[in-house]
Amino acid sequence: MVSPRTPRRHPRRATRDRHGRGLRGPLYPSTLPAAATRAEKFDTLVLDALEPIEARWRTELTKLDVAVDDVPEVPDSPAPEGVLADGGVPLARLVSAGVDRRGQPTRARIVLYRRPLEARAKDGADLADLVHDVLVEQVAAYLGLDPGVIDGEG
Repeated sequence: MVSPRTPRRHPRRATRDRHGRGLRGPLYPSTLPAAATRAEKFDTLVLDALEPIEARWRTELTKLDVAVDDVPEVPDSPAPEGVLADGGVPLARLVSAGVDRRGQPTRARIVLYRRPLEARAKDGADLADLVHDVLVEQVAAYLGLDPGVIDGEG
């Protein structure tokens, strides 16, 4: 007869004092910029890129929201209207105002996809330029204007 094995209990590993150097803790204090996650840094980048656009077009953009998602949902069909894609990979999407499943009105929204934008950029400066360009194109599509007008070139 085989008896059931009793599960071994492993002692819970606590933060320990290794080699007398003190307890483990965060590498950087949470007040320093280095402690921010990649997603938090990207959110800050989006806000910085949006600020000059919003300052110039504040009254026209009062009913527009800007959001960030990590990755886009993969549709079964070709990309829906309002999607800015690079090589078939969506970088951003303009969602028109409408009504949700519960019958509540929704606001227009620009959704930027963080991971595809980060993958396309060569470095931090290139990512900042790319985010700015994508925002300009999506705001231009929302307002029905040329991107050069949104960016102040025309």
